Amino acid sequence: MKLENILFGLIVLITFSCSHTDATTMYIANEQVDCVGVSPQKCMQIKFNSQDDWTFYYGQIEGFTFETGYYYKLSVSKETMANPPADASSIKYTLVEILEKSTTAID
Repeated sequence: MKLENILFGLIVLITFSCSHTDATTMYIANEQVDCVGVSPQKCMQIKFNSQDDWTFYYGQIEGFTFETGYYYKLSVSKETMANPPADASSIKYTLVEILEKSTTAID
């Protein structure tokens, strides 16, 4: 019985230690802009440091719904995908928490 519990504990520990997920802060601009990926589309403008320049983000943030007119400061989990589709990013972002939402720029 003790051996079974030890093995179960080891399996759980190994399972959780194998996933590669990091938390980070992401800033979202107040409007989407025209961009071209596979075809013309609208992209969010993002940055990971308030002093950085805005860059296009072609993907989605799981659990997040963008509203035009608002700047966002988000806490997101960042997961590296092992086998992403050919036209997709190898990084998947998932909303953890909306830290700030404002009609003016957030520092």
